Amino acid sequence: MTPILLLGAGRMGGALISGWRSAGTFKDADLMVRDPHPGPEAAVLAQPDDAGLAQAKTVLLAVKPQLWRAAAAIAPHLAPDAVIVSIAAGVGLNDIAQAFGGRRVARVMPNTAVAINQGVASLYAPDPEARARAEAMFAPVAKVVPLESEDLMHAATAVAGSGPAYLYAFVEALAAAGLEAGLTAEAASDMARSMVIGSAALMARSDEDPAELRRQVTSPGGTTQAALEVLTPPLGPLMTDAVAAAVRRSRELG
Repeated sequence: MTPILLLGAGRMGGALISGWRSAGTFKDADLMVRDPHPGPEAAVLAQPDDAGLAQAKTVLLAVKPQLWRAAAAIAPHLAPDAVIVSIAAGVGLNDIAQAFGGRRVARVMPNTAVAINQGVASLYAPDPEARARAEAMFAPVAKVVPLESEDLMHAATAVAGSGPAYLYAFVEALAAAGLEAGLTAEAASDMARSMVIGSAALMARSDEDPAELRRQVTSPGGTTQAALEVLTPPLGPLMTDAVAAAVRRSRELG
């Protein structure tokens, strides 16, 4: 499946390169990049000319959704059997296949935790070879979650692809609340960050579902219950609305 050509090497492409390096999945010699301004992770990778693009066995479409058609202009220079793996949010499989001359396509929606081999990647690919290529690329750096239909990619984007930003926003808000309650900015930030890191690690090691873990921390009539009585009633509807907004935007980008 190598060489792999990365069309775009920004934040997500760079995160994948970092993850592959740390996992030992691919060597730098297995990777090529086409990006006028590659991120630091891709700076040492070869940038092939048009003739060199024919060497690519797998093409990772990693540009922003608004730029994908311009990136697909390289299609005439690719080998006929090259497989396209797209991480462009909202862009449909059939559109990608058509733009790339009918080549086989897999769609994947990862998040940036692939950089530390702790990502999640939703996968849809009706073609077995494209699915196998995508799994080989992402399984070393992420929990791969197959989807039964392409339409579910919008929800996967909203939950897992965008999800890290929701968590970071929560940490930011919690630290700000700690500051308002009298902590120093440094102490509030350290507490909020470390709490989330430790809680996530505990959840990863536990067989309990999140609802049970929440109950274990919540003593009846205690401080946690008092806080949850404020937080819980609006949280479910708020997250539903947030995910729905992300789904709508994903559809618009397509």
